[in-house]
Amino acid sequence: MSNPVYLALDLPRLDAAIALAQKVRGHIGGVKLGLEFFCAHGHHGVHEVAKLGLPVFLDLKLHDIPNTVAAAMQSIHVLEPAIVTIHAAGGRAMMEDAKAAAGEHCKVVAVTVLTSLDDDDLAGVGVPGGAHDQALRLADLAQEAGLDGIVCSGHEVGAIHKRWKNGFFVVPGLRPDTGHTADQKRIVTPAAARRDGASVLVIGRPISRAEDPVAAARAIEATL
Repeated sequence: MSNPVYLALDLPRLDAAIALAQKVRGHIGGVKLGLEFFCAHGHHGVHEVAKLGLPVFLDLKLHDIPNTVAAAMQSIHVLEPAIVTIHAAGGRAMMEDAKAAAGEHCKVVAVTVLTSLDDDDLAGVGVPGGAHDQALRLADLAQEAGLDGIVCSGHEVGAIHKRWKNGFFVVPGLRPDTGHTADQKRIVTPAAARRDGASVLVIGRPISRAEDPVAAARAIEATL
């Protein structure tokens, strides 16, 4: 992949999302469409973004019983996504069925621990050992289930990469300046994540909310 940066286009207006992607398309490798975008714009919105000619990453984080997740995967075949996310916490059977139902050229990756959560948050929902240990456990399970890779923070990607040499690793929660965290808790810089083995770098607000999105995207690209 020549440019690992996927721009998170989670904007409420479709025209604004497309206009932003058009502006920065020369400095990104793809676009990430999450729940906010998909709930607002549905299949139509994905088709419109796909006209830009960039790979589309559907960050839907599917998590349900295996049959339901498999059916959901089949329903998005027509969108021809390059990447789709599911939750590793759904278990091995759910992950196996999701991968079996995915399109031939679609990478299925499992979310391990959201970058908005830290050790205290996990303890609050009964997960022992902290974010690092949980991410490694779920990464191992995703590999056993035959997935293409996982989603994790930059704090864990290096350790997971050592255990899963040919895995496909998506890293969100990235900030060029780690002093500005917003709602993220476990962040690193794009360059550090890439150095540790990230395949895809998901970047949203540092580009989309920048005074000059093109300059911001170009500056990030230059660090990689």
